[in-house]
Amino acid sequence: MAKNMKQLRMLFAAQVKETFRERQVWFWSIVFPVLLMVIFMVIFGGSSDFSAKVAIVGERSGAAAETFVAAAEATGVLEIEQGIALQEAESKLKDNRVDAVIVLPDSGEAGEFRLLLNAERQTSSTSQAIGSIAGQLTAAANQAANGVAPAFKLTTEYVSSGARHLEPADFLLSGMIALSISQSGLFGMIGLVEMRRKGLLKRLRMTPVNMRLFGMANIGARFILSIVQVVLLTAIGILAFKANVDFAAGTFLLTFVIGTLAFSGLGYLIAAASKTLESYMGITNVVSFLMMFLSGIFIDINVLPDYLKPVSQALPLTYFAEGIRGGMVYGTGMNAELWLSIAILAAWGAVSFVLATLLFRRRSASV
Repeated sequence: MAKNMKQLRMLFAAQVKETFRERQVWFWSIVFPVLLMVIFMVIFGGSSDFSAKVAIVGERSGAAAETFVAAAEATGVLEIEQGIALQEAESKLKDNRVDAVIVLPDSGEAGEFRLLLNAERQTSSTSQAIGSIAGQLTAAANQAANGVAPAFKLTTEYVSSGARHLEPADFLLSGMIALSISQSGLFGMIGLVEMRRKGLLKRLRMTPVNMRLFGMANIGARFILSIVQVVLLTAIGILAFKANVDFAAGTFLLTFVIGTLAFSGLGYLIAAASKTLESYMGITNVVSFLMMFLSGIFIDINVLPDYLKPVSQALPLTYFAEGIRGGMVYGTGMNAELWLSIAILAAWGAVSFVLATLLFRRRSASV
């Protein structure tokens, strides 16, 4: 037992050194996610053609409200639902049954139009387009009010299924942490590909080294790197972009551990299936970018074409991001939805490790 622990410590130290010596690991696991997070937080935006469901709450008291609603109906892209209570409208917004809620002002002479958007979808093209249209409708309402100065203004609020309202930085921070950990697992197996290509794995099997401990040390190095990513990205998000964290330790830690293992398993599987470093990087890049844009990190899954939604729902990063947001942003406990995410991540990891082990044994024996 003592001999195995000593060997594990030595292998772990060697794996940590090997991990942080790799320039590719530094770029894909540290530099790339940091740059991507900064870029998206600074310039993320844009809108596209769309159709949206909007619930309008309140009475049409005055010419301004009448003009606002009539103009909204005349846009041709907004499906309007009226005669609904505010509480019910907010519930529909949280469940994504409507894309926005507009609350009409109480007064016909002055006041504010309140635009409520789903906090989890606030960076989507749909939310941004609705915000732009609502601004134009408010301007039309002010003209109808016949006031010299604008009598009505538009205020935007974000409704979350969590315990508090979210800011864009909160949403992007948790997504970038999930993405960076997945990148670490996918791109972190370069050393294994090179070791097998050079015949080092076969030689290592001929030594007294316990290969299971070798694998455990490799996974341990992945956890160290992932911890560095979480700390670094969280610090940047909080200090530079005023992101808020509502931390639920149990939810976050369980998601973090299972997710890190799952993506390490995927990286291990790709490494086992790749004969050269070039094929490994090619496959990993394709998998990485597929998950990056179809897993709800930057683009809301609900605005994807119908034929892409099943792909998104099959990707492990979709569930990892949901779990990380539950533990970092919403501050929620392990509810049924999060347990489902954990189960799917665990299944991805288990299947990947089993297939990778079988491939490595077969190919290492033939080298």
